Amino acid sequence: MGDDRNVARVLLDRRGHTYAQEAGITLADRPAPLYQLLVLTTLLSTRIRAQVGVAAARELFAAGYRTPQAMEAASWQDRVDALGRGHYRRYDERTATMLGTGARLCLERWHGDLRRLHRAAGNDPASLRRLLTGFPGIGPTGADIFLREVQAVWPDLQPYADKRAVAGARRLGLPATPDRLADLVDDTEFGRLASALVRVALGEDSPAEISRTAR
Repeated sequence: MGDDRNVARVLLDRRGHTYAQEAGITLADRPAPLYQLLVLTTLLSTRIRAQVGVAAARELFAAGYRTPQAMEAASWQDRVDALGRGHYRRYDERTATMLGTGARLCLERWHGDLRRLHRAAGNDPASLRRLLTGFPGIGPTGADIFLREVQAVWPDLQPYADKRAVAGARRLGLPATPDRLADLVDDTEFGRLASALVRVALGEDSPAEISRTAR
């Protein structure tokens, strides 16, 4: 267990930033940042590199599209242009449409406040996943991304580790269940650990190098 904790600490030191943080989202249990996480999730749900999805999110937010009201009010071309500035070109037109439709759904069904979605699910991760997949472009993998990131401000979800995080844990020889992984870090750090494990699974960091550093 001591060695596993050392590995977890090295992971947090090297890769202990969530994708939300990388996209410039100050995550909190409030409507605007929760919506921004939904946008990021939509972008990360396509077959593109995570860095491109993050860059596109930053461009959308820099253009002022930080709320569902602003996203819906933007023209389709404005959304396409922002995505293009983030080099999100292969899926830019389809994604621009999905972002507009998703913003409308957020406003009409959840009154612009995803805390309502959280309450409607009764704090049940399976129900949350099902509701999230109602947004265009978000499938089961996208729902997992959202839940993995949002657990930092919805602690009733902790510990939440999706398949990619578990795959990263296996590559490092760490426990492969969320509960056992949670024993390696403080409660407030688990979301960061899960993101770091995803980066290992995606090949952004070397398991051998992490293990050497932890020794």
